[in-house]
Amino acid sequence: MTAPNSLVWAVVSDPGLRRTSNEDSYSVRPDVNLFVVADGMGGHVAGEVASRVAVEAIEAFIQETAGADKNRTWPFPFDPTLSVEANRLRAAFRLANRRIASAIADSQELRGMATTASSILFGGTHACVGHVGDSRVYLLRDGELHQITHDHSWVEEQVRAGTMTASAARQHPWRNVVTRALAGGEDPEVDVFEVSPVPGDRYLLCSDGLFGVVGDDLIAGILGRKDATLEEICRALIDAANDRGGPDNITTLVLAIDAG
Repeated sequence: MTAPNSLVWAVVSDPGLRRTSNEDSYSVRPDVNLFVVADGMGGHVAGEVASRVAVEAIEAFIQETAGADKNRTWPFPFDPTLSVEANRLRAAFRLANRRIASAIADSQELRGMATTASSILFGGTHACVGHVGDSRVYLLRDGELHQITHDHSWVEEQVRAGTMTASAARQHPWRNVVTRALAGGEDPEVDVFEVSPVPGDRYLLCSDGLFGVVGDDLIAGILGRKDATLEEICRALIDAANDRGGPDNITTLVLAIDAG
């Protein structure tokens, strides 16, 4: 599976061992260079709806604005300090939030639903990352794993403040409490930033069902395997999470910048 700009990808999603349904959703749109992972919250039906609505809304806006420039009519004020791609992703996330609000207004049983979302939008020489919640984007470069998104979660705030270790955060009873999500309320603050991919890079978009139980060293070891296809790497990451109890849904989306 190949997209423009020597980009190769694979994705696998699994309910885990303790859930009867999968509330994660994802989008792979190599035709518009968009990749998204979303983790729904709010219960069996509502979580699935929230993540699906968000992914579909993000996908639709990115497709609609392919080739757009700063002079088009934007649904939100254009931020001149950001690239066009960053403005596109930020607007897409905010429109997704409004789509969730509409879905909640139409159905009382969906009240309280929300979703995280993490995405990468690739351009000619760079890529833009968009992020809300506690799904993550990692970069593996030269054998070193870097978490390039910051979790919007209570435990991550404690880790960054130095009052909790990363290992303690994985065990804390409040580890699933997010401080920012697409939930249908006010327009969310969306983290958007640019990265400069280089040949050999591997990016991992994943829901917390992976990193909540699998440490960075093991993630790095699996993600860096040269003797496996990207799909095998995705499945190996999911197997690692399930070997540790598989307490949550797990989605792994791996992107590789082909070195030629």
